[in-house]
Amino acid sequence: MLEGSILHHLKLTHQPDRGGKRSLNFGVYYKNTLVSLCHALEDCILTCTSAPLVITAFQRGKWYLEEADRYAELADRAQRVVILASPDTGFAEHPTSQKANVDLVALEKSDPVAQEWHLMIFAPTYTAMVLCQEISAEDYGTQGLPKTDLERKFYGFWTFEAELVRETVEIAIAHVDHYNPDLANQLRSQVETIAADAQQRDRDEVYTAVSRVIDYLQTGQQTLSRSQEGLDNNLVSNELQAFLRLAQLIDQTDISNPMAAAEVATLAEAMGQLLDLPVWQMNRLRLAGLLHRLGVLQSDSVLSPSSFGHYSEDPPVPLSCPIVPGAQILRTMQRLKAIATIITHQTERWDGQGQPAGLAGDEIPLESRILGLLVEFQQRVAEARLGKESLGETGLRDAFAACQAEASDRWDPKLVEALALLVSAMQQGMNLSVSLPKIASSMWLLDSHSDDDLLNLNHHDSSKAVSDTNQEVISS
Repeated sequence: MLEGSILHHLKLTHQPDRGGKRSLNFGVYYKNTLVSLCHALEDCILTCTSAPLVITAFQRGKWYLEEADRYAELADRAQRVVILASPDTGFAEHPTSQKANVDLVALEKSDPVAQEWHLMIFAPTYTAMVLCQEISAEDYGTQGLPKTDLERKFYGFWTFEAELVRETVEIAIAHVDHYNPDLANQLRSQVETIAADAQQRDRDEVYTAVSRVIDYLQTGQQTLSRSQEGLDNNLVSNELQAFLRLAQLIDQTDISNPMAAAEVATLAEAMGQLLDLPVWQMNRLRLAGLLHRLGVLQSDSVLSPSSFGHYSEDPPVPLSCPIVPGAQILRTMQRLKAIATIITHQTERWDGQGQPAGLAGDEIPLESRILGLLVEFQQRVAEARLGKESLGETGLRDAFAACQAEASDRWDPKLVEALALLVSAMQQGMNLSVSLPKIASSMWLLDSHSDDDLLNLNHHDSSKAVSDTNQEVISS
């Protein structure tokens, strides 16, 4: 990572020893993935209900010229657009560059930012950014330099997190200050105004952004040949990242339970080990735990044709279960079919009185039964933990007792028995290490079973699994 670059500066401020800021999770992105990501996030500027400040770095003026006509349309909807790039012929003369709210910052060739590709969008209702730096020739190793432009690789990350976007915008403005202090001061004032107006982020605009990201990435997949497997995997990885980032935002807006996804995923993994589930099923259960809060989304935008063009116009498979808007968003990605089903049926009841399909007993997918129980348990634990320095045994006991009281009615009684064993182990000192998922490296969560039709499978027998587990505990 080049010293003095925007990405390097941000990484330094997020080192574990720097003021308590969490470290950032970086990944490697092919150029074709970055094109899809940036176009999707830029498109949201055209429908955003508030005018954003846009700061972008194009490396060289020639890359800006390829997008200059597109940026003319974006500038018409933006508060201001700032373009950073090393100047090439025609860089400053293009009509878009002459717009009153478009500012060019001509980078010196030795400036490390001239090796970066950035898009920062900062508005009262919508924030997003892509931050990347092209890897060096040495970093390609023995495979050598890429044969095509779309196979060029970049190191970085992307996010919708408002605080992180603002922090990066301020770093970029500090860099602009070296070239144009007056412009930098104007940008600082605009950032303050936007931040003051950002009382409530419009969650619908994030949903729309996620849907566009998926749409663009899937369109990018359709243009690839079989020989371009690496590019295809990178696109798929970022489809999954889009959903994980949306789930992360939902957690961040819940002050009372900001670690719900990570804690449910950790509990699910522990429960899977207790039930001796196969690795592929535990991975699937963990991913469902990380995404489970998408199941409560009820926004109309989730199913609107403008949000999910591919799915709403030409669904790849018939729907096999009732529509739950938040879970349905996952069905835009074929490889999350099983996860969508698990999340859809997490609110079923063992006695058949639940929603959305009124399934009963073993008709409910095993992972849905586990997920529903653990979501309830984690929520009760979070409530007991509010305002306290530590949870204590009483909080665990009360949270479990509430779940146990609904065994055979709401919950699978055998799974409640398994939860009893897990809670007992926790009370005796077993430590479940909870950590935020490394979103940029989460492809391992997808496996060959991720697109199974769960309602047509013979499920792992939870009763037998729990009985076997109980017997092992008694024997030991």
